[in-house]
Amino acid sequence: MLHSLLEAPRGTKRAISLIYDTVALAFSFYVAIALRLGRTEITMGGPEIATLATTIIVSIAVFTKLGLYRAILRYMAHQALLSVALGVIASAIALATSSFFLQSFVPRSVPIIFAFAALFFIGTPRLLVRNLVLLLKEGHQVGAEKVIIYGAGHSGFQLASALHGSRYTVVGFVDDDPRLHGTILRGLKVRNPNKLRAILQETRAKHVLLALGDAPRSHRFTIVSRLESLGVSVKTIPPMGDILSGKSKIEDVKDVEVEDLLGRDPVIPNPELMGACIAQKHVLVTGAGGSIGAELCRQILSQGPRKLVLFDVSEYNLYRVEQDLRAYAEEFAPATELIPVLGSVQNRTHIKDVLSAFRIHTVYHAAAYKHVPLIEHNLVEGVRNNVFGTWHCAEAAIEMEVESFVLVSTDKAVRSTNVMGATKRLAELVLQALALRQAKTRFTMVRFGNVLGSSGSVVPLFRTQIRGGGPVTVTHPDIIRYFMTIPEAAELVIQAGSLGQGGDVFVLDMGEPVKIVDLAKRMIHLSGLTLRDEDQPDGDIEIQFTGLRPGEKLFEELLIGDDVSGTEHPRILRAEEKALGWDDMKDLLDELDVACKRFACDRLQELLLEAPTDYAPVQPTVHDVAWTAKQERRRRGHAQVIELDPGTRPALDIAVKGTSIT
Repeated sequence: MLHSLLEAPRGTKRAISLIYDTVALAFSFYVAIALRLGRTEITMGGPEIATLATTIIVSIAVFTKLGLYRAILRYMAHQALLSVALGVIASAIALATSSFFLQSFVPRSVPIIFAFAALFFIGTPRLLVRNLVLLLKEGHQVGAEKVIIYGAGHSGFQLASALHGSRYTVVGFVDDDPRLHGTILRGLKVRNPNKLRAILQETRAKHVLLALGDAPRSHRFTIVSRLESLGVSVKTIPPMGDILSGKSKIEDVKDVEVEDLLGRDPVIPNPELMGACIAQKHVLVTGAGGSIGAELCRQILSQGPRKLVLFDVSEYNLYRVEQDLRAYAEEFAPATELIPVLGSVQNRTHIKDVLSAFRIHTVYHAAAYKHVPLIEHNLVEGVRNNVFGTWHCAEAAIEMEVESFVLVSTDKAVRSTNVMGATKRLAELVLQALALRQAKTRFTMVRFGNVLGSSGSVVPLFRTQIRGGGPVTVTHPDIIRYFMTIPEAAELVIQAGSLGQGGDVFVLDMGEPVKIVDLAKRMIHLSGLTLRDEDQPDGDIEIQFTGLRPGEKLFEELLIGDDVSGTEHPRILRAEEKALGWDDMKDLLDELDVACKRFACDRLQELLLEAPTDYAPVQPTVHDVAWTAKQERRRRGHAQVIELDPGTRPALDIAVKGTSIT
């Protein structure tokens, strides 16, 4: 019967509510008079009946105006309860007023007693039915996953409300605030997180959902570290900023962010440094479709440039980032002109035309090949793109009198064991030499480590491997890396670019390094799974060590020397490092160009070793796949000629002479 009532048409439900409220108001009137007079037998004449009728009509009209009959009972919240309270107050006023004008026998205290009685008889049944409906609804969620919500504040309440009817069933709340312990939220007691292990066993919950609002990252890190040992899946809700902007919904729970595993709170950016090279200027970003380039563009848009040119060689990446940024610009930078341009950083003429056409003031050079094994196996293209691409962009910027040119570099440029790092260090040397040669354009280099969520990050790979049941692959048990979030890195790149005087090399404070195998273990544990190893052969996920890849080293550095000084930003340091004069740099570039044109990878390797880049490959052999295959074919051909049986020579000569060639 209750199910039939819940599924009845809205008109039927409203009619039932109207009939019930009419009866409840009449009964409240009777209860008020009975309590006032102290007896149950009450005689009502014409004036009293007219007063009651007037009160009911006015009350129903006020209830309707307040939207009480439009509220869906199962979703009725504070607003609907407030409507009931306001309606009852209006009803009591109507009773007092009508009894005065109609000269009915209604003592003065009756409207007050009537208000409390009506509030009870009209509000309480609605709450009871609502809770009964929610309980029945949860009871019919077959296979729903039980969850504990960590956070009993506004975010926790919203999350619990949003999860009704989903695949999750909330079975408890925990919160660090001792003032909330023992309180009731949505019918569930808020408990101390120190008892979480017992709560999980008691409720058989499989997930903990973090609803921490805008809690500092250091606090989130403490909580996540505490949950890691519980063997439960830990998930989080999107940032409140994304929820408020409409990008995400609060019920869009996802795996815990790896940023929460770093335990480092980002430094609030300096507004003056953020806008110094951008506000009301024309800005160009090369490699705009990449992970760093795209975030740079978002940060740049927030500073209100007049024009933002998106430069990328990939049509797909450029189209994707343009669509994302146009939606972002409509809200945050409607006055900025967004201009997508297809092109290669190796085409100096095209770059000059673009810089001239749009009168660019600032260039952020993020275009680079950055995947270590790929560059190791494609040596010529790595040099062409990372070294010559940077040079051509820089020369074009000088000729077009660009004010500021910022190179996005990498920690792999320091004492590199791979070609990618060596080419990025060469790119730094090119800009340092150009800074010594001229003063029109201010060149700045910003060096930092791995960014979480970029196309080269291990985090998305680990997450995919864990979802697939493993194994999780780590190159070496002792390998460590520095990590930073993409937005944080982009903000620091922009601010460092504003600090440069010309030829500066800035390094970003990346915090403490992270051991990759520990990161993998934490991600496994926070997914609610166990590690399979010698101690736990029945675990869920195994970690396999695959060995260091070509050019990879165990740890990265940010500084070549010890000469480093601070800046006005606490996370940005200025490094004083050796540089080449332009004449020496130009001679090196010419030799590199000849070797690239001849596809002489062995000569390229020699030049990289001779250059002042501190390049020291783990293996001196060239790994370029095309060059290696070509050398192998030559060796095989040479061996075949040597092994040819001399006795076959006359037969071959006869065969050739008898062949007709047209």
